[in-house]
Amino acid sequence: MPTRRETLKRSALVAGLLAATGLFPQYAFAFNKAAFEAKNLADVMKALGASAPTESKDVAIGGPDIAENGAVVPLTTSTTLAGVKHLLILVEKNPSVLVAQFNVTDVVDANFSTRSKMGQSSDVYAVAIMADGKSFFAKKEVKVTLGGCGG
Repeated sequence: MPTRRETLKRSALVAGLLAATGLFPQYAFAFNKAAFEAKNLADVMKALGASAPTESKDVAIGGPDIAENGAVVPLTTSTTLAGVKHLLILVEKNPSVLVAQFNVTDVVDANFSTRSKMGQSSDVYAVAIMADGKSFFAKKEVKVTLGGCGG
């Protein structure tokens, strides 16, 4: 039975070999630091090179009406739009509003779920960014009874 140390060494070796051969998914490491550090929706859209979003029935956001524990709020997003490049989840009153960015192609079912911390009740947005930079959103209010960001 391999030890934990041996397993870690082998994993590092395999990752190094994959990276050296170019087989390691480079895009897995790509993230837009400015977008994830943005303090409002407009700054996130600017950092991602997208236009101001327009409300659309083709984008959906899901989550509880009332979250009992703000430390783990389940959120879902989906879209039926074709040509979507990114699907975002944003929490308006979080210190950093961008919670998740999913990179999408037409072969990916644009239907995702995640969990987020929410320090207070807030509007939650799902934003679909198209390849041409246009963006569409859906919005839902989530009330938090117990803050998750140290509250």
